[in-house]
Amino acid sequence: MKIVVAITGSSGVLYGRRAVEELRKKHDVYVIITDAAKKVAEYEKTALPKSSKNVRVYSEKEMDAPTASGSFGADGMLVIPCSTKTLAAIAHGYSDNLVRRSADVMLKERKKLVLVLRETPLSTIHIRNMLALSEAGATILPASPAFYNNPKSINDMVDFVVGKALDQLGVRHSIYARWKVRE
Repeated sequence: MKIVVAITGSSGVLYGRRAVEELRKKHDVYVIITDAAKKVAEYEKTALPKSSKNVRVYSEKEMDAPTASGSFGADGMLVIPCSTKTLAAIAHGYSDNLVRRSADVMLKERKKLVLVLRETPLSTIHIRNMLALSEAGATILPASPAFYNNPKSINDMVDFVVGKALDQLGVRHSIYARWKVRE
């Protein structure tokens, strides 16, 4: 599979990095990092993904990157974390950078688009933008970790959210404990 991962300027760049780490094990990953994400990564002391064997990293300014075209044939896209600015732009077809254009391509090609929103509380405007994207076929996945699995660390909570996002793309993984009925 060819998966696009966009890391935007919302807190939680660790979610994006972890998604790339997991996806690169079996898939080709095309990472887009916004300028704002780079700043947030500095604040959060989180390393961003780098290009490697099956990971290609692009700037939001590289509008000629392969992910900007439907003929590229990406199988799906994660925007993780997704800022409300990016949410609004995608919801309204404002494709002024590579993240937004790639998301627009996913919608027009009827491919999987998962937006992992990392914002709280949400305004009515945010909720309307989420509704518009849901109606257009995107999946809205708030970064809401579970606690039934008794997380022992922040990484456990990150893995739960990333695992749920990968589930939406149809990517098989075992990075979080799935619900089990106690007997």
